[in-house]
Amino acid sequence: MPIRFAQILFLPLLLALYPGLPGDETPPKSAPLSLGSPDVRLPLKEGSVRWAVIGDNGTGGGPEFDVATQMHQYWTKVKFDFVTMDGDNIYGGHSPHDFRIKFEKPYKALLDEGVKFYASLGNHDDPQIEINYKPYNLNGEHYYTFSKKNIDFFVLDSNYMTPQQLSWLEGKLKGSNAKWKIAYFHHPLYTCAKYHGPDVDLRNQLMPLFTKYGVNVVWSGHEHVYERIKPQQGIYFFLEGNSGELRYHNIRGACEFDQVGFDTDRTFMLVEVDGDHLYFQTVARSGATVDSGQLTLQNSKQK
Repeated sequence: MPIRFAQILFLPLLLALYPGLPGDETPPKSAPLSLGSPDVRLPLKEGSVRWAVIGDNGTGGGPEFDVATQMHQYWTKVKFDFVTMDGDNIYGGHSPHDFRIKFEKPYKALLDEGVKFYASLGNHDDPQIEINYKPYNLNGEHYYTFSKKNIDFFVLDSNYMTPQQLSWLEGKLKGSNAKWKIAYFHHPLYTCAKYHGPDVDLRNQLMPLFTKYGVNVVWSGHEHVYERIKPQQGIYFFLEGNSGELRYHNIRGACEFDQVGFDTDRTFMLVEVDGDHLYFQTVARSGATVDSGQLTLQNSKQK
């Protein structure tokens, strides 16, 4: 029997016996969902901009519902106005039933409170359907911008980084006078996760524009983990890709990029911007805080 064929036959048995192997979607044990009083680490300053971040969420499974429930628990104190989505918003089918099960039901409590969701497109998304799905606020476009007070958000389609999109992005960045410029899209420019790794081609296309026009923070997903990445060329980077899916123990132990990595449960993020400061908190499905901190607006010399 050829060795490769034997490996294919043996792998399902191996996964059944050892469900916590690196890259497996389901860890052998997860912390129980706790719905106590939210442990909010943000300052909640008057007049600040507050939002949540999710990525790779659209499974319709129990963990997605748990994260959504936890998000609403934190909303009762944080009162974030909107949610940014790092892509893979809907896995599998894209029928009206799928949207109900994988988006409308999990986040019903937040949608009922008037919280808006701003989606980017991932590789598992069906763009022709999702760009016209009103709750995602894509408004028929593959990429777009929106503003919240002193922040301009640049939402990209990293599946197809066409010359037209790059030209559009440069024009929008050049014309932005916002204090904070934040970009988000699906495929990570930097990551310590093993399954896909960083998209170096995309990095080479985007980083010259990000550095030239002063992008401050970048979010991505695709890898089903959480990472806070060391600043790259003066820009802050986060990866939030485990709000529904999870690749257990998928982060490499020795890696030059990460400041913090978390790959043993699902998470979402809370973000607050006030003046020259950005505060963040990453919360696991169980309700435990796995990362938090404060970032300071970069000046031109730092960038």
